[in-house]
Amino acid sequence: MSVNQGEICLSVSLSEQEAWDLVQFLKRTGFADFRSHAVDDEEAYRMQAVAEIIRRHLEGLGIDPR
Repeated sequence: MSVNQGEICLSVSLSEQEAWDLVQFLKRTGFADFRSHAVDDEEAYRMQAVAEIIRRHLEGLGIDPR
């Protein structure tokens, strides 16, 4: 796998239950949750975007509680 400069490739081993728990959390977390832990709106939007990337990757692995 090739990683572009300035990017980090993250590999995490999770049990199936842990993956389902994480995707449930990501599904239920909204902007207000991110905003309450961010220094400003911009950071909250970035945090939310990263959470969505992770959720989509889990969905691609069949972990999709919709």
